[in-house]
Amino acid sequence: MSGSTEGDQRHGYRIALARPQDLALLPHVELAAARLLDGHAPESVLNEPTSDADFLEAQRRGHLWVALTGDVAVGFAHVTLLESVAAHLNELDVHPSHGRRGLGTRLVMQACDWAAANGYESVTLSTFREVAWNMPFYARLGFTVISADALSPALRSIVAHEGRQGLDTDRRVVMRRLCRPERSEGIVLERSVSEGTLGVRGA
Repeated sequence: MSGSTEGDQRHGYRIALARPQDLALLPHVELAAARLLDGHAPESVLNEPTSDADFLEAQRRGHLWVALTGDVAVGFAHVTLLESVAAHLNELDVHPSHGRRGLGTRLVMQACDWAAANGYESVTLSTFREVAWNMPFYARLGFTVISADALSPALRSIVAHEGRQGLDTDRRVVMRRLCRPERSEGIVLERSVSEGTLGVRGA
């Protein structure tokens, strides 16, 4: 089965598994998107993109998808595998100049469909509670809040790490979307059984 959504080119964009040549652009996308969170996160977090090594590992394992316009990556979704029953959406970014075109939704749903196809029970993430394009956005896509006392050890470690980074954990929330057997319209799935690495920033 193909590993990309090459045939889905609505609005001039397509979603595909990341290629090696896409990786150099992703830190620029991530840093540009991070500026939208000025005032919500410390500069030390906003100015620290995912490492090149983590991007390369995710690309090799098939845990990294990009939104392409022409042949240029303008957004990405990065999944890590922290526990056996859930895939974790470690990072979701779309360059602001390509925002409001549904690319975030398409990237999230690609990750969710991949998780369902590979037997995971859910997709989890951590995000800002009050930012409109964070918790409310994910809630519209079917994610629900996990109460603090129901967090798995892996998710507790994510929250603890965010606190050590200087994020206000009272303004953060952990969410989960249960996987569905059907796939979203227009999405082609890629199967992978490999394990990922621990991410730190969250969506």
